[in-house]
Amino acid sequence: MGADVGAARNHPAFHSLSAEEVPALVHDGDPGRFMLGLLKAERSRRMLLLRAFLDRVRQDIPADEAAAVAQAWDLLERAQRVTPEFVEEILMSPGTGIWVSSALRRLRDGASGRLPLWVVTGRLPALAVAAATRARLSFAMEVPVHQGTVSLPGLGCARFEGLDVEPWATAQAVGREGSLRMTAGGTEVLMDPGRRHAAPGWLPARRLTVGPPGPALHLVLEEHDPYRTFSSPRGPRFLSPAEEHVWRSSLSDAWDILIRDDPVAAWEMRHGPLISLAPADAREKFRPYSSSAGEAFGGISASLPDTPAQLAATLVHEFQHIKLGAFIHLEPLLRRVENENAEIELFYASWRDDPRPLEGIIQGIYAFFGVTRFWRAHRRKSAASELLADFEFSLCRQQVWETLKNVRRHPRLTAVGRRLLHLVGERCERWLGEEVSRTGIRLAYEAATDHRAKWRAHHLHPSPQAVDEAVRAWKRGDGRPSVLLEAAPRSAPDAGAVCLDTAATLARHTIADPRGHWVSRAEDQIGGAGRADVLLALGERSAARRVLVEQLRADDPPAGSWALLGRALADDPEHGRVSRFLLEHPERARAVHAALRTAGLDQDDPVQLAVWLAEDR
Repeated sequence: MGADVGAARNHPAFHSLSAEEVPALVHDGDPGRFMLGLLKAERSRRMLLLRAFLDRVRQDIPADEAAAVAQAWDLLERAQRVTPEFVEEILMSPGTGIWVSSALRRLRDGASGRLPLWVVTGRLPALAVAAATRARLSFAMEVPVHQGTVSLPGLGCARFEGLDVEPWATAQAVGREGSLRMTAGGTEVLMDPGRRHAAPGWLPARRLTVGPPGPALHLVLEEHDPYRTFSSPRGPRFLSPAEEHVWRSSLSDAWDILIRDDPVAAWEMRHGPLISLAPADAREKFRPYSSSAGEAFGGISASLPDTPAQLAATLVHEFQHIKLGAFIHLEPLLRRVENENAEIELFYASWRDDPRPLEGIIQGIYAFFGVTRFWRAHRRKSAASELLADFEFSLCRQQVWETLKNVRRHPRLTAVGRRLLHLVGERCERWLGEEVSRTGIRLAYEAATDHRAKWRAHHLHPSPQAVDEAVRAWKRGDGRPSVLLEAAPRSAPDAGAVCLDTAATLARHTIADPRGHWVSRAEDQIGGAGRADVLLALGERSAARRVLVEQLRADDPPAGSWALLGRALADDPEHGRVSRFLLEHPERARAVHAALRTAGLDQDDPVQLAVWLAEDR
């Protein structure tokens, strides 16, 4: 087995993409050529990582342990001569990418690690067993057992009762003419050559085919690969028959939507490819979970979204990450930071609770650019949920545009990075002029404004000197605070900032259930939703103001209270300027208010303090 990096005329061959191919990232140009280039490059990269892993094993671990790895590699090579396509599938599986990357880091850094080293290196024998079984070879090999399970990519998994309480054990795997017998802890599991049917202790890989025969999507619902969630190994999460049915149905409906609304994205997923989806535990309604990783090309982990359109958007979102991650392996979008000891520069991302480094911002912009494109097409082609599609499109385009403006000229961008952001910006700027329902725009504006203001209240802080001077000015009865308060605030990430997307989540509830059946349970079932959040979602600003005033009079009010007060005052003709101030600079009000209380200068009317802070220079 070798990488697609050979020699031509005694010169090494390297994968590369030219600047002319960058437009394919925004669905201009030739998607077929572009995806083929990414696929070839990712395969070569995977082979090189495996080669480096083998070299490290030979150099750095005892000979007896290295011998087991060498034996597994020899078996893989034998299997490749018989079933090269299946060996390719195993080696290119997302879990293999995560494993070989983490194993190489472990060997390179010489760290002890949470896992025994034999477990780390023992993943290669498991890959070899899967390949050799499919190739109908004869073999005997020892493989790791994780929480009672032996995961064999592309084939399925063996389950050993009684070993599930042990984090790690070993099993003896013996193959002959396509059958497989595994023995561990006195229990034997048999897999017949058919491989597709469940048997006592054996669960075959759950392969799905969704959509019509021509543009069908083929993927694996990954339940047992220990690296399926792109982190340290986890135990299996087996689907019930009911869960499998829901996933099959939902993926089929989502795929139909993608073929109709975003056919280029659907084509890319089929040929990219999208290889596996690891179901995650169900999450709160309208807050689905999904993830992917640069080392897990073709893999997604996701909870089941609430609607097929939401699942389609999730697939687009994560596949955007997959594409860009593969592209970055070829062409970096950012230059390295010259001073490695310098403080990491963090930015506001309108889709995150936490401040993000530039690398994460670029990934987010590209992912949500794809989601914006999807909702734009969906609102035009679907008669159902028109208001929801209007809202999602309006919110996404605003999020991408505002975040893009902050970084599109950053000096760390390479020429390719600037080119990509320029193309995204051009497309997004055109979308800003597209007509959307007034309600959709209003709800999107409220959600985006709420998120940004709460984020500032949590993560930004005026200087202590400016706050102290403001307290003294208030005590003296000055007409306005010191100009020092207007200086740029410092950033100090707040780990307690969670559910900053509450306004967007509540907007989705109001759209899906306009009769308001969700209201009585909102504060208990919607994360981050307090009484004031719910009242604002219902448009009851006066009632929300009363709640917030009492909240700000109490001890230790929530960080987002001043931002919410800004929204509550938005329709008050006497306090328009105050509302804008609180939405733009809630961190100033929060800091000064806290300092006044510490100094024993409590203000009975928080609105009066906000009026004073918002006073024009």
